[in-house]
Amino acid sequence: MLHIGCHLSAAKGFFAMGKTALSIGADTFQFFTRNPRGSRAKALDPTDAQKLNELASEHSFAVLLAHAPYTINPCSANADTRAFALETMQDDLARLEATPNNLYNFHPGSHVGQGVETGIQQIAETLNHILQPAQTTTVLLETMAGKGSEVGSQFEELREILDRVSLEAHMGICLDTCHVFDAGYDIVNDLDGVLTAFDRVIGLNRLKAIHINDSIFGLSSHKDRHAKIGEGKIGLDAFTRIINHPALRHLPFYLETPNELPGYRAEIALLRSLYREI
Repeated sequence: MLHIGCHLSAAKGFFAMGKTALSIGADTFQFFTRNPRGSRAKALDPTDAQKLNELASEHSFAVLLAHAPYTINPCSANADTRAFALETMQDDLARLEATPNNLYNFHPGSHVGQGVETGIQQIAETLNHILQPAQTTTVLLETMAGKGSEVGSQFEELREILDRVSLEAHMGICLDTCHVFDAGYDIVNDLDGVLTAFDRVIGLNRLKAIHINDSIFGLSSHKDRHAKIGEGKIGLDAFTRIINHPALRHLPFYLETPNELPGYRAEIALLRSLYREI
């Protein structure tokens, strides 16, 4: 079964997101933990969270994916910015225990001139501070496109972060199809080669989720501009191979394409039609 969802607004609460997901043919979804360009989070409603937990169980949802806001940068050159990232992520993880056993994804950050090595060390330090042995949420590093001074566009950089995290069992990777293609990994013409490299450097057991997005600018562009499925440089044939690949087909897929709900509904239906049941 293809487990697929899209990014939904959390404005109306957890349960509303679950109902919306069902209405568009999804069996999971992604949401921002707070305003993606801000810092404040809505007050947590435990009853609303429990209603979502029950709905997800009733309809056999795949794991949900919470996304940290874009404003955090745990490897900023500014100490206050790093502290903000740490405090935000720490608060997010505490709140996510209301919807246990799901995923929390974040962009590793930009080293802004400090160098990749310093950026990697600062990201790992943040993770070592916020991860707790008893937490149920798995924290994911997202593969990045390599825009500017972003850390995480190369598999080796993600591996170096994981190597420095004490509670590595609480960590995983979210692979973004647009980002890895833009970073120079040719998932269109050499998907097997890319996955072999991922397995060699990081380990496919660490891959927990897929952001499934087409790319406007394409291979090695380092642009990070998402396109609708089949309308960018990756293309529908490649997505058919991606969702059916033996190493990927069991994972949850999350759309972040430039769509409203009708567009997401259409993309979910399209990808389901291309999925081959075994």
